[in-house]
Amino acid sequence: MKKSISTIAAAIALLFTANFVQANTIKTETTAIEVADSSQLQSVYDAYFTVKDALIKSDAKLTSAKATDLLAAITAIKMDKLKTTEHTAWIKVVKKLTADAKSISTTTDLKKQRETFKSLSKNTYDLIKVSKSDVAVYKQYCPMADADWLSKEKAVKNPYYGSSMLTCGNVVETIK
Repeated sequence: MKKSISTIAAAIALLFTANFVQANTIKTETTAIEVADSSQLQSVYDAYFTVKDALIKSDAKLTSAKATDLLAAITAIKMDKLKTTEHTAWIKVVKKLTADAKSISTTTDLKKQRETFKSLSKNTYDLIKVSKSDVAVYKQYCPMADADWLSKEKAVKNPYYGSSMLTCGNVVETIK
């Protein structure tokens, strides 16, 4: 009888230990996935900033090339790896982001690129608000273009007018 009780106690202890180890393994895997998720959208943000910088330089060919890079970053996103809030926002903006990036990448008309950049900026803003960037991001506004854009620098460098009105605009929001 004593032998049966000790055998049952050992089996129960073994089951609890196995469950504890399995629970910790799942927790570690979840944490690793969350870390990967948070950096997944960063590639889209980084590519957006390179498009903005090319527009600041008023370089239509460079803007087109950087928009192609943005398109690649957008298509590389794995939706099933996004957090719930990011996934919801992504579903709302992905088609427009893709269309805007494709439109900018297929033209070297700077005026058309800048016009499309308005929509690209709005949709990127909607996404970055729910996911956050690795660094502070500044939403800036140009009253002459009646348009916003995002920047990693607080200093205003206007992508809508380039060197002709480089500092036109102001910071309207800081996203952290």
